[in-house]
Amino acid sequence: MPTVDRPDAVGRPADASGNPTARRIMLGARLRRLREAAEISRAEAGFAIRGSESKISRLELGRVSFKVRDVTDLLTMYGVTDPEKRQAFLEMVARSNEPGWWHRYTDLVADWFQDYLGLEESASRIQEWEQQLVPGLLQTEDYARAITSHGWSALPSQSVQRQVAVRMRRQELLDRPNPPKLWAVIDESVLHRPIGGRQVLLAQIERLLELTKRPHITVQVLPYQFSGYAAEGSFTTLRFAEPDLPDVVYIEHLSGALYLDKRSDSELYGRVFDRLTVDAHTPDHTRQVLTKAHTEI
Repeated sequence: MPTVDRPDAVGRPADASGNPTARRIMLGARLRRLREAAEISRAEAGFAIRGSESKISRLELGRVSFKVRDVTDLLTMYGVTDPEKRQAFLEMVARSNEPGWWHRYTDLVADWFQDYLGLEESASRIQEWEQQLVPGLLQTEDYARAITSHGWSALPSQSVQRQVAVRMRRQELLDRPNPPKLWAVIDESVLHRPIGGRQVLLAQIERLLELTKRPHITVQVLPYQFSGYAAEGSFTTLRFAEPDLPDVVYIEHLSGALYLDKRSDSELYGRVFDRLTVDAHTPDHTRQVLTKAHTEI
């Protein structure tokens, strides 16, 4: 009979401290391994839950929510009969369907970005390359407001204020007891782009200098002469301590985002990020660059 991967002391799947998005991906990965161990095709599994092969694919990738009935039927088909193990999976179903903290902002947060918020919350390491702006996790409230309001920060609307609140809420993960490692490489032009005006940019650079003192945050500035060589556009790579979660490369564009989780993609972007860190000023020299930019504004 197939067994659950990495069971804890009572035979339940290890569920770390993930949020619903991460749990959904973990649950899908475990169901996939059970199906493969039972030598059952996606088409056969889809038929068993009154669905299709593509539905099983979406479930196993964690792209859609789970129904108790579907998981119950799949566990039976895969030969999982132990009541305790079945109950553990059903508890994961319930927890994977819980709303995240961003649920109250769903009128403002695009569907394609909600998955990112969930993955960001669960990441143990975040690597970010940003060409145009200070990364969201490092922005001051005024800087974020200037971006969200497209420069009209003197008359912020309620929606703008709530969008800024989402960004500030995201940053709380950097203050928790076991924060993720954040490594950000920023193009030098970002330090001279007057988002929000002179005072806002001054405060933003001061914030960057403050954050670079934290042991879990690394910031590097890429000098002008290396801009555009290693990467054509901004991207973020999310890595996880939980082995069921693959590295995810996130690339945002005007109307949506790409989520790349194939190993070949993550390895490619990993090499690109390594090149950026080599081309960029060292973290210590970056502090000098930030200080100099602050005095010249």
